[in-house]
Amino acid sequence: MKVRRADLAGSWYPGGESDCIRTIEGFIDPQIPSPGPGDIVGGIVPHAGWFFSGKIAFNVIKCLKVQGGPDTCIIFGRHLHSASDNFIMKEGQWETPIGKLEIDREFATNLTEEFSFNIETTSRYEHDNTIEVQLPFIKYCFPEIKIVPIGLPPNHYSLKIAARVVELSRSLGRKTVVLGSTDLTHYGHNYGFIPEGTGEAAVEWVKNVNDKIAVDLMVNMDEKAVMDKSFENHNICCPGAAAAAIVAAKELGAVKGEQILYSTSYDLRPDSSFVGYVGIIFEIDRSLRGDSPN
Repeated sequence: MKVRRADLAGSWYPGGESDCIRTIEGFIDPQIPSPGPGDIVGGIVPHAGWFFSGKIAFNVIKCLKVQGGPDTCIIFGRHLHSASDNFIMKEGQWETPIGKLEIDREFATNLTEEFSFNIETTSRYEHDNTIEVQLPFIKYCFPEIKIVPIGLPPNHYSLKIAARVVELSRSLGRKTVVLGSTDLTHYGHNYGFIPEGTGEAAVEWVKNVNDKIAVDLMVNMDEKAVMDKSFENHNICCPGAAAAAIVAAKELGAVKGEQILYSTSYDLRPDSSFVGYVGIIFEIDRSLRGDSPN
């Protein structure tokens, strides 16, 4: 089976197996409260280099749980504008330093038969960090899982595709979890966005105002506002991915979101240009379905 390279290994995250595992295990945070009794069917993860956002992303992914364990992880990512193509990789494997992840070929092929996609291969693809940096975490937490990496632009048709993804999952008998990969406000001269000037006041505005708007919309699972407000506030860099993950999580039965971690690159390396990161999980409330928590 053909394999897509781990292009960012050795730069955005460790390139060797032992270094990668050691770094991942260093991200385990015993202070993060365990989720409630319901299944965690999805989440929002950031996608910077692991130094900045790896801990957040890993602690979301390790929370994912469905009865019997998931078969397939749908990963929505990509930096796209509203008129961009849809993207998918529908067969092959994707390399990570700790082992290869196989594409769920049947699932992805069925999806491409219903919707128009720019189909990437193991050798013909656009370089992208939003999905790749999550893959070692997924492989570590779920060694046998298959993946379907998808890029959906921020438009309302993408929401229909995201809902159909879950319908297809059910028809194929898959136990599925979903992830949306996005960072938050990109602030400073490097990003051409300085509405509150520079210094500590700007950092506080990003944390407590602009990023909070985005986080609240995602926690409240308001997919349409996630897309619409992101353009207005410049606080979600991949709104199509985030909104698609919310729709898919709802279709999987999620009724609530919960923020588990938040930080900015400024917290680790103070600079006049910085980025916000959040980890969110989407949970089924079994008490509303009458299920036993055990």
